[in-house]
Amino acid sequence: MGTRGRTRHRQGRPAARAAGTVLAALMVLGLAPGVASAAPGDDEIAAAQATRDAAAAQVGVLSAQLAEAEAAAATAHQDAQIALQDYEETQAAADAARAAADAAAAAATRAEADLGTGRSQVAAFARDSYVQGSTAPGAVALLSSAGPAQLVERAALLEAAGTHRVDVVAELTVLQAQAATAHDEADAASARAGSLEAEAAASLAGAQAQEIRAREQTAALAEQRDAVAAQAAAAEQQVAGLQQEQAAAEAAAQIAAQAAAEAAAARPVPSAPAPAAAPAPAPAPAPPATPSPGGSATPSPAPSTPQSDPTPPSVTTAGAPTASAVETAIDAALSQRGLPYSWGGGGSNGPGYGIPPDTRIWGFDCSGLTEYAYAQAGIRIGGTSRDQWWRFRDATVARADLRAGDLVFWGSGSSYTSIYHVALYLGDGTVVQAPQSGDVVRVSPMWFGRDYFGAVRPTA
Repeated sequence: MGTRGRTRHRQGRPAARAAGTVLAALMVLGLAPGVASAAPGDDEIAAAQATRDAAAAQVGVLSAQLAEAEAAAATAHQDAQIALQDYEETQAAADAARAAADAAAAAATRAEADLGTGRSQVAAFARDSYVQGSTAPGAVALLSSAGPAQLVERAALLEAAGTHRVDVVAELTVLQAQAATAHDEADAASARAGSLEAEAAASLAGAQAQEIRAREQTAALAEQRDAVAAQAAAAEQQVAGLQQEQAAAEAAAQIAAQAAAEAAAARPVPSAPAPAAAPAPAPAPAPPATPSPGGSATPSPAPSTPQSDPTPPSVTTAGAPTASAVETAIDAALSQRGLPYSWGGGGSNGPGYGIPPDTRIWGFDCSGLTEYAYAQAGIRIGGTSRDQWWRFRDATVARADLRAGDLVFWGSGSSYTSIYHVALYLGDGTVVQAPQSGDVVRVSPMWFGRDYFGAVRPTA
């Protein structure tokens, strides 16, 4: 906030100096408020024109600087969109790794339990064998029994050691190896999840910094542009005002001179003693009346007969599918018109709060809107613009074949990872989109600039 305030203060100084220069020039010309003066002369108008030209030159210089800065701000916003997708994808990978770590930990717990059971069985086998006085396997153990009771006990022991576990010691070894492997996998998955979460946090921090910087640049440029435009308009108005006053003064002087001439012509001239009267000549015909300075008014031409407006062309969507899924998706997107753009906001369930700096803005970003639209039609298209492209990369659409319901993309490079914006094509050269910060979900004309990346046609 402080930085932006300082920026405004610094930007205000040139405008203030220019305004002071204009005011000083006007004081010299006698046109400042409350100062009565004669009509401006050519020198005064020339001075005002010089002030205007200086302002215009300043506007030209600043316009070039603003164009470069606006391009930089647009690039920063695009980079922020890409960084945001890096964060979202890395966070999704971190979530998957965390789930794998939890599953591996559960497997390790089960392996530990199995290992404990195996150890108990080995201990029981050893104890029973010691008590029975034999560890001989199979028929030898049965034949060496002292009586029916011992025979039953040894048979049960062999059942536990043979039927369920062919070799108790070998099974115990397998369980130990499984438990060790499960623990290693759990540790590795947990470490990967932690690394991905740290990477996601770094991506988010970078994306937020870029987005905030882009917005601050845009705001500062808007203030500077307004100041320059006001300065140029003021200078132009001053010149126009001076020229109008000069023209009015010249017209008044011309009228006064004409009135004086007419008065002088009408004044009687003293007559000298005349000689003998001579026959009076016939009166000369009166000269034609001199037109007034404004000239006679030219009759206005008769108004032309109003014609009815041409019938507007019918609005059709060439080749637009009638599938209910597309219609549902389009209707869902159009139903959100007017909701504000929220960076990182919204998804398949509808609008939502974004991530910093848009945590208090309830709405959609570009991919959140398209994800929501198709989710209402039962089609999952992914949560980021480049994910939406990647999922349907085998169903790309040429420009000439665009149909209502297609997803159209823009990117800063040739790789799909450079995609930074997506919109839903409506047909007839229009799209519905969540454009950018400070804007709202709206219908816009479709555009094909150098950043246009391509289009895909989602399928269930």
